[in-house]
Amino acid sequence: MPPSSLPPKPQSAMFQQNHAGNHNQQANHQPHNRRRNAPPFFHDCLPNGSDGSILISSTAFNKAERDADINLSLPGDPFVLIVQVKTALELACPNTVSCSDILAVATSDLVTMLGGPYYNIYLGRKDSRSSSASSIEGKLPKPTMGMPQLINLFASSGFTVQEMVALSGAHTVGFSHCKEFSSNIGIDTHYNPRFTQALKQACADYPKNPTLSVFNDIMTPNKFDNSYYQNLPKGLGLLESDHVFYSDPRTRPFLELYAKDQNKFFQDFAKAMQKLSVYGIKTGRRGEIRRRCDAVN
Repeated sequence: MPPSSLPPKPQSAMFQQNHAGNHNQQANHQPHNRRRNAPPFFHDCLPNGSDGSILISSTAFNKAERDADINLSLPGDPFVLIVQVKTALELACPNTVSCSDILAVATSDLVTMLGGPYYNIYLGRKDSRSSSASSIEGKLPKPTMGMPQLINLFASSGFTVQEMVALSGAHTVGFSHCKEFSSNIGIDTHYNPRFTQALKQACADYPKNPTLSVFNDIMTPNKFDNSYYQNLPKGLGLLESDHVFYSDPRTRPFLELYAKDQNKFFQDFAKAMQKLSVYGIKTGRRGEIRRRCDAVN
């Protein structure tokens, strides 16, 4: 559905106050959140649309998207933040703001807070009434995917190669668990030798501690900028898919463009994120406004 089908609605003062208050409280209690724990917006939207289905918890009868293998590495703090914001909003204005809208706004706010571009968020989404781990199989990029797979995956959701490269710039913040790249350390010759040694040391205890992780952007991990693109020619990409972006002629021109021109990256990232935020949205009777973000009504 195009943005024009979901007109931008002014955020009420209560929405802004509750969202900002909970976001700042969470960041103050856990200072690492802003630079590491981005909301699971991309994992929610790309498979089946921006509908908050990633927020639903599994039950004894259903394994939800959140517990799909590819989503198990998502940090828990953003889920807690969304629940806190939703609880405050339900007390102030019941059955008004959807969980999918909260997730979209939280993501946009985090990008801006970390120095990234502002982009307009269209409000009025409804939440999905279901969430199934099996429904997202093959619909999210994996670190081991080759370029043909990545291009086809994004194209199936209506995104161009350039939009794919722009969205990958979100790796300028956040982190990846050692299990997602440790098998390539010492084998993939695209790694900078000193970076290889540092990764080996950082992930040395990974078999005993699977929660070990490394920043996606080791140069400016707490700042949203174009360093991710500048890192790749230096062999400082963390994931195998990062190296593929640099080596493939279909993506390298866009990567080099964004490495040189941060304003262009910000412009294209904002457009791609706005497009992603309205992809596959549910309106009217196709969805609901959940009373709790982790469970259907």
